[in-house]
Amino acid sequence: MTSTDQPNAILKGGPSSLPEHMRIRHVTDLTEKVKVLFGNRYEHFEATSETTNQPVNGLRVFVWVDHTYVAE
Repeated sequence: MTSTDQPNAILKGGPSSLPEHMRIRHVTDLTEKVKVLFGNRYEHFEATSETTNQPVNGLRVFVWVDHTYVAE
């Protein structure tokens, strides 16, 4: 596993059915919003200045802000 594969972000909020394995992830740009495809919509998360050490050290916290539906 390279350093670019290491988790550096955790997604908080949004749908409770969003699995934990989708919430802990590597984000290339920690200042940009994260958009996650889940079901028929995209969940949008925005970076905070907060970090957490649970469940992995040094994760930037992103909070849910909105969702948009996939265009058909």
